[in-house]
Amino acid sequence: MKQKSALLALLVLAVLSLTAVAAPRQAAKPDTIRVDVAENGLRFIFDDAPVFAEDGMPAYGNSFVTEGYLYPPGTLSCNDEGCNGILDNGEPEFPDLVIGTWSCRGFFVGDGGHTVTGPMVVTTQMYELNGDYIVTDGFELADIGVAAKRSITGGTGPYGQARGEMQQILLGFNQHMGVALQVELNVAK
Repeated sequence: MKQKSALLALLVLAVLSLTAVAAPRQAAKPDTIRVDVAENGLRFIFDDAPVFAEDGMPAYGNSFVTEGYLYPPGTLSCNDEGCNGILDNGEPEFPDLVIGTWSCRGFFVGDGGHTVTGPMVVTTQMYELNGDYIVTDGFELADIGVAAKRSITGGTGPYGQARGEMQQILLGFNQHMGVALQVELNVAK
């Protein structure tokens, strides 16, 4: 009798263990981080080739690297004269509001620097926040005011296991032809 009770107890324990292992995990709600990006167009460097002969603009396949500043959401604004966020010397217009830095490398696609709609570049972007990074990959659109979705592919520190999806909206361009972006990062860890 004791043997049957012990076997029954083991069986119940095994079933409960399997149920716990097989139970679907509740997906953690992603952390949402919103920032505005002001590109420092003075730090935008592209390759010597390929370029368009008529104006020297980067053509399909041209690689580039650039940098900028991260501001709280809603900091940047644009009008007919361009977007704010960067001074003429490339320094941040609102230094007390800077919350991080932005680095971007990639390649021109579509019609290169002449692209007026759709994907213009495919890039890897790094968002530095308090010394830690979130990394994203994907296409960026030439269209102002249109959301583009990109993948969150990793990071460092608390973002070391980061994944998820981000949304990027091109607000316009500043005086150095740097982009002004509105970004929402939905980071799952």
